[in-house]
Amino acid sequence: MAYDETILVTGYPSFRGRKMVDELLASRANSLIYVIVREKFAEEARLHHEALPAAARQRLVVLEGDAAAMDLGLSGKEYRDLASRVQRIHHCAQVTYPGVGRQMADEVNLGAMREIVEFGRCCSELQSVVVHSSAIVSGDRTGVVYEHELNAGQGFRSAVEKTLARGERIARGAMADLPICVIRPTQIVGDSTTGEVDRLDGPYMMMLLLLSSPSEVAIPLPTRGDTPLNLVPIDFVVRAAAHLGRQRAALGRTFHLADPAPLSVRQVFELVARAGGKRLASRFIPSGVSRAVLRVPGVNLISKNQRAMVDLLATDVRYDTTHADELLRGSGIHCPSLDSYIEELVSYVQRRMKEDRGRGDARADAFEVPLR
Repeated sequence: MAYDETILVTGYPSFRGRKMVDELLASRANSLIYVIVREKFAEEARLHHEALPAAARQRLVVLEGDAAAMDLGLSGKEYRDLASRVQRIHHCAQVTYPGVGRQMADEVNLGAMREIVEFGRCCSELQSVVVHSSAIVSGDRTGVVYEHELNAGQGFRSAVEKTLARGERIARGAMADLPICVIRPTQIVGDSTTGEVDRLDGPYMMMLLLLSSPSEVAIPLPTRGDTPLNLVPIDFVVRAAAHLGRQRAALGRTFHLADPAPLSVRQVFELVARAGGKRLASRFIPSGVSRAVLRVPGVNLISKNQRAMVDLLATDVRYDTTHADELLRGSGIHCPSLDSYIEELVSYVQRRMKEDRGRGDARADAFEVPLR
């Protein structure tokens, strides 16, 4: 049958890739979606595919491959056939988890970007490539970061930040001959209606510490708490990405997806404490002390993930959204305020903590691990 559009999504069935597929299937009733799935994730992809409504299931085509491999890990015939069909690409294959090593960050954030650019040049009907990047390409910058800025003398605190920025440079370099736009969401949290999320890292680590503490114990923040905490729910991100990917005016541009009025760190965790029936202390641990403690060998909770959390909570940065606001205006797509969905986030975390404890998973109390 004829379809209105044919779309390739990389990074499936990761949380972001899966949610992107769900949005694309739901937003257009006559679109055909191709996804590239590594063999190790085939079972997870199968479960998601089978859970879709019958009509949507027929419009999702799963190809075994690897977005970071030569020719996307496809056979020559598959590659040529896909290139003759695809009109839009959502490149979601990336790693943002701070615990990832340099080799994997290079392989995915750089290798997959090079492969998707090469594939785009082979497509005969290509209309748009949406590169799913991240606001953390701003590294250690403070103050206001604008959407057109990338190379601004910033330092990078991890291989993930550095390789995402280098990957975005590759995409920008290809804008001269490919219809590319880049989206940079800030820290992604769970769905604003269900609370669903894949990993309990970033701000969730502080959330877990709060929610797992005795009710009578007031937990101090690891920073002063007066900096903005830039959070966006996944459902807003994928809706905005789908919309921008269909706008000709988006091509050749970069868009921040951010809360226009972010709450401060203390305001966020006061909401978490209230929703969870816990207490947040008025005192705090200076961020410099927190970082120093987390670097001491032998400390049980030492990891790149906790240090990344402290950096996230202590960095005084705001992301300008002028370009995104311009193209989202009138679409009905906007970032909801955190206080409108904080209870959904907290309820979801509490359910997962309970389930993990029921399975005897002690890691749930160490606020360390992915949920998949």
